[in-house]
Parts: sequence; structure tokens; C-alpha cells
Amino acid sequence: MDNELFEKAPIPEAYFSLAMPVVLSMLVTLVYNMVDTYFIAHTGNTDMVAGVSLTAPVFTVMIALGDIFGLGGSSVISRLFGQHRFADGKRLSAFCFYAAIATGLLILVLGLAFRDPMLALLGATDDTWQYASDFYTLIIVGSPFIIVSMTPSNLLRTEGHAVQSMIGSVAGTAVNIVLNPLFIHGFGWGAAGSAGATAIANICTDAYFVWFTLRHSSNLSIDPRTVIDRARRRLAVTAREVGSILAIGIPSAITNLTQSVGIVMINLFLLPYGTDAVAAMGIALKVIMIAVLVFVGFAFGAQPLIGYNYGARNMPRLRGILRFSYLFLSLFALVMTVVLSLSDRLLMGFFIEDATIITLGAGMLRVQLLSLVCVAVVMVTTCTFQSAGKAVGAFVLSISRQGVMLAITLFVGSRLAGYQGVIAAQAIADLLTAIVAVILFVVMLPELRSRKAR
Repeated sequence: MDNELFEKAPIPEAYFSLAMPVVLSMLVTLVYNMVDTYFIAHTGNTDMVAGVSLTAPVFTVMIALGDIFGLGGSSVISRLFGQHRFADGKRLSAFCFYAAIATGLLILVLGLAFRDPMLALLGATDDTWQYASDFYTLIIVGSPFIIVSMTPSNLLRTEGHAVQSMIGSVAGTAVNIVLNPLFIHGFGWGAAGSAGATAIANICTDAYFVWFTLRHSSNLSIDPRTVIDRARRRLAVTAREVGSILAIGIPSAITNLTQSVGIVMINLFLLPYGTDAVAAMGIALKVIMIAVLVFVGFAFGAQPLIGYNYGARNMPRLRGILRFSYLFLSLFALVMTVVLSLSDRLLMGFFIEDATIITLGAGMLRVQLLSLVCVAVVMVTTCTFQSAGKAVGAFVLSISRQGVMLAITLFVGSRLAGYQGVIAAQAIADLLTAIVAVILFVVMLPELRSRKAR
């Protein structure tokens, strides 16, 4: 483990060393999402595009569940490493890995058992039902592999293995990109082909992470004996330790879950305006992902650095890290707002040739981009709360931006301004959540305002 990087390296160097591999991984994932949408959209079947858009949140739910043990575990483990408690970190890393496997198997069983009610809840109609069902079924079948992949990809970064974490994610995404056109068009599997490619890609990612952890990690483990107290025949993990992981992991999961809920809510409010509006928003949200995924990469890529220094109580260094993170991401958000706004129709046209959907989507995109700086502030603050173990702050922000705040703005906006109110709801929710984030930061992290370090 490179303690020098966490403790003494210049802040920009340490920040980008840990964050850039995550950002690159996110960008490759972004390329996949664009390619996936491209191949689905270029079937020329609007109902298929809408069906996949309606059920795509299921994939986000799986990522969220993986984050319970990936981000929750990495938060606790990075603080333990800051205190040089490496044996405890190894024990908890093995627990997180097997807990993720158990969660994936549970989702597989429940997801198939309640398939039809879930499709109805997601808003599938007679026109989109078959496509939504095809995508949903294969994504659920692959759920154990998707959920498990999120744990080692996050835990490896607590040891400074950000590049290796990126390699695993990039390799899986590359498999996905290759298989997508083959399955969707070559074999004619359509929506099912897209989901099948995703499942196989995550199997490849899991295999790489298992190999790397076994061969090259000194402070992490996937050995089940690490978490079993054989003398007492029980888990060698205390309820308090599990609670610490869940206290951060669940808000992390809720953040991703509310993304899915938010998409579902927007789709449901757009359905009265027609399938074209749903399809246009689905593509517009893919474009927004360009900025959001990069924000996530930079904000959460630095999580081990923040957690390590918070655990070590090195407040002067931590203040410098946060100052750099807020300034850098806010400036980056302004640049992305301008670039994406100027290329809105071009980006929409890349995915689909329908002039009506391009026009609708370009208008949606411009409105969503207005609040990117607010999104950057929320991301950095959320990461800080998770890294520092501030469960309440992390929870409040996790249910706000695409949850409670979005529900309120959708409800009020749709009644005050109809279609335009629905389109503007997310941007207004972002602004309100950023205000809440600033207030919570001041209240919950008073030690960062003090110039005295322990």
C-alpha cells in the first residue's frame, strides 16, 4: 500500500492519481452506454427504445446494491487504513465480497418471481411490454455478477490500486461493446441482446478482480476463512462493523436507487405527452451522463484519499483536498455546460434520426444542463460525508436530488407549467439539493472549519 501517496504527496498529484483511473473507467462506461443506445436506437424501433429506457433503471438498482458493500466497505476500510489497522481492513473486505454475492442471489430470485408486477410499475405498456420484458429478464439473470463487480472495484482503490480497478471495469466494458452489435443485430436478439452482453461483460470483470485480489493485494481478501471465527463457529465480524458499513453503504445505494426512481418518475410524468417524449428524455439523459459520470469519477475517485486523511485526523491536508475538489469540479461543470449546450442537436442526432425526437431531446438537454454546477457541489459533499462516516448527511443527500426534491418539483412543476414544468423539474431539484448540501456541510463537519489539527 502506498502510504506516501495518501499522506505526503502534493494534493493535485494524489487527487488525480486516484481519481483519473476512475474517471477513465467512467468514460469507457459512458462509451458503452452511448454505443448501447446507438445500436438500440438504430433498429428504427421507437417502441424498443422506449422499452429499454423504461427498464434501464433496473440495472442502476443493481449498481446501487453493489455500492452498499463497495462504497460502504471502502469508506470504513479507508479510515481503518488511515489508522494503520490493516488486518481489520482485510477481514472486512472479505465480508463485503461475500455479502455482495448473497445480495445478488437474492435479487435473482425475487426479480424473476415478481417480473410482471415490476414491469407494470416501471410503466411498460402494450407497445413496449415485450421489449421491456426481454431486457429486464436477462439483466435480472445477470444480477449476481453485476452486483458483485461493484465491491472489489471500489475496495481496490483503498489500497491505491486505482489503475487496476480501472482495468477491470474497462475490460468488462470492452467485452460489452463488442458483444452488443453482435447480439442486437447479428443474432437479432434486440433488447435481450443488450442485456445479455451486459451480463457476460460483468462475468469477465468479476474474474479479473478475483484474480488480481488473490495475486496482488496485500491488505484485501476474498478468502472466506478470513470472516469465519472457526473456534466459535460464527462470523468474525461484529454487528457494529456491519452497521458501520451499512450506515454509509445504504445511503450510497439510495443515491443510485433514487436515480432509477427519478428516471421512472420523469417517465411517468412524460407518458401523457406520448412515447416520443419518453424516448427523447431517455436519450437526453444518456447525454447528461457524459458530465455526471465524470463528476462521479472525480468526486468518488478521491474517496479513499478523503477517508484515509479523515481517519488519520489530518485536517489541514483534508481541507486542502476538499478545497481543490470543489473548485476543480465546479469549473469543470461550467465547461461541460457550455460544450454540451452548443452540441445538443448533434448529440441527439448521433443516437436517432427522427427529427421530432431530436427537437424534443435537444430542448430537454439544454434545460438539464443548467444545473451542472449544483450537481458537482452535491457530488463532492456526498462523497465527503460517506468518506467521513457521516451517515445522516449522506442519507439526506441520497434521498434528495433525484428523490424527494425531484418528486416535489415534478408534482408542482407539472401543475404550474405542464410539459415545461416536467422538463425543468430536475434542474430545480439540483439547485435545492445543492443548497441543502452546503448547509449540512457547515453543520456536520465543524472540525473542517477549525485551523487546529489533532
